[in-house]
Amino acid sequence: MQYYSTNHQSPNVSFKEATIQGQAPDKGLYFPEHIPTVSKELIENITSYSNEEIAYQVIKPYVGDTIPEEVLRKIVAETVNFDSPLVKINENISSLELYHGPTLAFKDTGARFMSRCLGYFVKEQNKKVTVLVATSGDTGGAVANGFYDVDGVDVVILYPSGKVSSVQEKQLTTLGKNIHALEVNGTFDDCQQMVKHAFTDKELNEKLFLTSANSINVARWLPQQFYYFFAYKQWVEKNNPPVISVPSGNFGNICAGILAHISGLPVKHFIAACNANDIVPEFFKTGQYTPKKAVATISNAMDVGNPSNFVRILEIFDNQIDNLKEVLSACSITDDETRDTLLKVKRTDHYLLDPHGAVGYLALERYQKDHPADKGMILETAHPVKFYDVVEPVIGEKVPVPESIQAQINLEKKSTVINADGELLKAFLLKQ
Repeated sequence: MQYYSTNHQSPNVSFKEATIQGQAPDKGLYFPEHIPTVSKELIENITSYSNEEIAYQVIKPYVGDTIPEEVLRKIVAETVNFDSPLVKINENISSLELYHGPTLAFKDTGARFMSRCLGYFVKEQNKKVTVLVATSGDTGGAVANGFYDVDGVDVVILYPSGKVSSVQEKQLTTLGKNIHALEVNGTFDDCQQMVKHAFTDKELNEKLFLTSANSINVARWLPQQFYYFFAYKQWVEKNNPPVISVPSGNFGNICAGILAHISGLPVKHFIAACNANDIVPEFFKTGQYTPKKAVATISNAMDVGNPSNFVRILEIFDNQIDNLKEVLSACSITDDETRDTLLKVKRTDHYLLDPHGAVGYLALERYQKDHPADKGMILETAHPVKFYDVVEPVIGEKVPVPESIQAQINLEKKSTVINADGELLKAFLLKQ
């Protein structure tokens, strides 16, 4: 499998090269030259397969011969060695709980897979690799955990000061060793822009071996397909595929789901559930894609004003918007609506959502009003405890704290405060 740049101005590369480079030299995102088809036998008999085997079958065509089979199987097994249960909320809506990994967020899957792939690839390098990542919340903790103490890899995480939850901040600032946290005076988009600036800086790239751990990296993005297959494995009504509502910020997660669907996974429809950062919902209304400055919301991991991965979704559909609209719709949910949904679902169905899951729930509920025969699921992307400061005032009670988080909350934060300036990031990297 070869990968081309969405800007079509860079040479095609292998999975290994795409993983190590992160972003293409022409600033485009790497995209597979063709989308593999999963076997009908796997889909029709999916309940008889282990999660490890499903994941291996899905990812093998994308990896090609860049990783030996026994190594890839080990990487996959370590990536999916926690549950992703599909929990029924009510008769029409279920929740795919993606928060049972080490940092209680869906990004554990992609981060664990990528860290192990990169760890394998860098064994052949004679230069230390620096993983550079911007986070709006959960990516930072998942990447920090995935790469912690990996030989030959330094990790630098940029996050917007005061715009991630207190639990998220502790997860990305307390590990130390090869993990470095930069607290940026700005927005997530500022962080993302600083990272992109670093990747295009000639001097930096001559002196350092830089790669990205954001979902722009194929090794972070592609394995997110796994849990969509796991969800279908648990879906009872196989003859009535689900509508899937995905809380969406940078659009890597829902893009992976659509890729899985194009590969053969039965899904009736996808909903991109957005908060006040409504760039994609507006695009669907007007046909104009207009990036905006990110707005701060209580579903902060989705506070993205220029979603990087939306270009990949357009690539899947050859920029044919009418074809895209048959598979995907999008809507925007306000903070007040998010709070109301959190409280309603807790009182009515005795199920506790996090703010992102609440956005996904209301988006699906609205869709079902126009499609009453369709049942669906939301992707519950993070444990509610990660947003206890938002959730607890809404529901009027404490969110149970898992032991792993309790221990981390009490650790000392270690971060370097920096202004939103690409040259300041460059200076920090050159000092490391």
